[in-house]
Amino acid sequence: MLSSNVLTPGNLRKIHHIALNVADMQASRHFYGHILGLHELTGEEVPETLIELVNAGKVANFVTPDGTIIDLFGEPELLPPDPDPSKSFTRAYHLAFDIDPELFDQAVSVIKENNLVIAHGPVTRPTGRGVYFYDPDGFMIEIRCDPH
Repeated sequence: MLSSNVLTPGNLRKIHHIALNVADMQASRHFYGHILGLHELTGEEVPETLIELVNAGKVANFVTPDGTIIDLFGEPELLPPDPDPSKSFTRAYHLAFDIDPELFDQAVSVIKENNLVIAHGPVTRPTGRGVYFYDPDGFMIEIRCDPH
């Protein structure tokens, strides 16, 4: 039941989508679809409200294995990130993807083979292993796994 001034635990069910502005739609589609291997929504998979923008090449939609949608909005006039990538984003720090621990080293190899800029890592912590790197617009992405 909704209170008049707060949401209670359980009212919010899941993350519906994450929207990112991108300067180069083709580079970002390649990054999220080809390098990270996320499924791009096409044809009838595209939400009805976005069909016109997708057909115009202004939006691309990807779905993660858990069903979260990542919407890429083409903003060709987007200012370039700060030359120091650690200063590029002040509100959002990074987007983290979980991977099977057995596939972690392969993910690091993919990052390196695609000449992606690694921010830090791979690191090993009590909570698991992680590697932090940048998408084409300088937004930090993490691939992480639980400890073995």
